[in-house]
Amino acid sequence: MTVVGDGVTAPGRAVVIGASIAGLLAASVLSEVYPEVIVYDRDTLPATPEARRGVPQGRHAHALHARGARALTELLPGFWDEMVAAGGVVGDTQGEAHWYLDDYKLKQARSGLEGILLTRPAIEHLIRSRVAALPRVRIVEGTDVTRLLTSTEGKAGTDGKARTGGKAGRVTGVAARAARTRDAADETVAADLVVDAAGRASRTPVWLGELGFPVPTTSEVRAGVVYVCRLYRRDPAQLDGRFGTLIVGYPGNPRGGAALRQEGDRWIVLLAGMVGEEPPMDDAGLLAYADSLVSPDLAMIMRESEPLGEALKYRFPESVWRHYEKLDRYLDGLLVFGDAFSSFNPLYGQGMTIAALEALALRRLLGGRPGRNGDLTRRYFREAGRLVAEAWETSAAGDLRFPEVAGKRPPGSSLIYAYLARYRAAASVDPVLGRTFLRVANMIDKPTRLLSPSHVLRVFLSSRKAVRACPDSGTRESRDTRDQAAQ
Repeated sequence: MTVVGDGVTAPGRAVVIGASIAGLLAASVLSEVYPEVIVYDRDTLPATPEARRGVPQGRHAHALHARGARALTELLPGFWDEMVAAGGVVGDTQGEAHWYLDDYKLKQARSGLEGILLTRPAIEHLIRSRVAALPRVRIVEGTDVTRLLTSTEGKAGTDGKARTGGKAGRVTGVAARAARTRDAADETVAADLVVDAAGRASRTPVWLGELGFPVPTTSEVRAGVVYVCRLYRRDPAQLDGRFGTLIVGYPGNPRGGAALRQEGDRWIVLLAGMVGEEPPMDDAGLLAYADSLVSPDLAMIMRESEPLGEALKYRFPESVWRHYEKLDRYLDGLLVFGDAFSSFNPLYGQGMTIAALEALALRRLLGGRPGRNGDLTRRYFREAGRLVAEAWETSAAGDLRFPEVAGKRPPGSSLIYAYLARYRAAASVDPVLGRTFLRVANMIDKPTRLLSPSHVLRVFLSSRKAVRACPDSGTRESRDTRDQAAQ
């Protein structure tokens, strides 16, 4: 810390572990207050929009939620225009796509929700280019952070020495070394704040335990997600110009998929399974899997279009939430961002949005001026925990309605899941219900909005009119309607 007058101190250096999207966004915010921000990453970072080793899901389908796109543009002014200039596909989430929820096709209508489709390497490259150009930020690649440096409690660096072990009070820096290099020596780097954005492989829980601090408990939802993605050449006439088709699996039919436009006149086709259902990897098997889905769109693209590269598989065993917000004692000066805090079922596309919202929360807490960061660690984890809880409620509810999924279900969940099943059916004929569903999925409205009295009434009136989509004949009578007629 540096004294700037009247006993007020200004921060000196911040360190970010991981040049992930979460880490880069954290660095951009920290550079508004800290005169020096160092970002360490184990990878050699590509100079162009390319997938990299440390982001194994980078070659797979990505889409940016409407709220996430807004948050990114708030953090990095003009970023929306940069994504569009890079080939990002912009479309009304409800009006320019087909959604299949429990085999009910969502009623199309203009929603005012604009999403953007761009590959993960392109998004990350744009963010990294913006952040690397900030004069206070330095990105160091090919470097692994091996441990935290801390002061003894009550002596936060007053003697100018960083220590490890013992009853630590605050972070004073990190030790770093060349990644993937045998016998590389550690270099110690002093810092007033450390942000862990190292993803699911975060070592913060281990470090906290070694330092004698409480380790966060975890919540897990084991949905066993497996998906296969492949790029195809796009014909502009396909899907009548829509930007995509999305099919959500449901109990009894855990298969889903998506076809989404990408920059460069391409489609990315995703075929997904849960709770033991797994797409094959051979061409004939993939096509048969696509043919089994409620919409013919994905199989049509696969039959008509030239494949660009091989099919790629990705496994995501469980969603994990490390409850840092519940700790009763914190290591001051240590924050956790992105997947290191919480990682969600990627089929819901919440990760980039949460990272951007966490960065905005940190900006609010820092306040843009020195002397504003007292008790920052506790306040940040409380604020980030609220953001994670909102996203977790949506994604966990989607997974836990599968009886095979292991995880803690809230009281009355069976009634809520039954209501939401009727809601999805009703949204096939009521566009207002569809718009609210997508606003919740895009993290603009709270999940409780689905249960408002006006929406409950709409569900009651519209679910009786719902028709379930059918791949062979277009529609078939809804099961709910048949059941009611038989009573």
